Amino acid sequence: MVIVVTGGTRGIGRGLAEHFTRLGHQVVVCGSKDGDVREREQLQAVWDRAVREHGRVDMWINNAGITQSRLPLWELPAEEAHRVVDVNLNGVINGCAVALAGMARQGHGHVWNMEGLGSDGRAVAGLAVYGATKRALTYLTLALAKEVPPGVSVGLLSPGMVTTDLLLHDLTPRSRKVYDILADRVETVTPWLAEQALAKAANGAHVRWLTPRKVLYRFVTAPFTRRKVLP
Repeated sequence: MVIVVTGGTRGIGRGLAEHFTRLGHQVVVCGSKDGDVREREQLQAVWDRAVREHGRVDMWINNAGITQSRLPLWELPAEEAHRVVDVNLNGVINGCAVALAGMARQGHGHVWNMEGLGSDGRAVAGLAVYGATKRALTYLTLALAKEVPPGVSVGLLSPGMVTTDLLLHDLTPRSRKVYDILADRVETVTPWLAEQALAKAANGAHVRWLTPRKVLYRFVTAPFTRRKVLP
């Protein structure tokens, strides 16, 4: 299988790419330097490279994302807010447009979009812009599932809380306690997520690592397990 992973040079994207490679798949990645997701032409170039080198693209994962400084909206610099929207939402729109058009031409393929905080409607102070982009991404994917061409499908991957740069940005004492209970390391989550992405690539699929049952279990057992996942 030929798989493209945006934001595949670090964090969750890199973990996915490495596991796909270990499983024997052909993987093409782009990061902030070699494939800016804010420009559709750059993502088209990634698609073209994958097809040129491997003949097709079977799966495309829109994983690239950035977080914001933990500030109220009115204190967040306009340039930073625009960049978060450009990468997290416009970047996914661009990736979907490129991948779905290419998959329509070849007659098959699946697109995964990566959820994050805000996707389920939960609101957190200081992360209004980031959460809004992830909420919009979820709606975008649900809508795309109703309009994809025959043979092509889209779905959502939800990695939960993973100890990447995005999660560790602007840690507070309170958030650190919660993350130690709910978060997981990249090397724990990404092998499972990669294998689920391969196994459950159906239209409208929703793959979740951190389910409500798992959240409840971890909070209930927290006083006894004393998990420590943060560096």
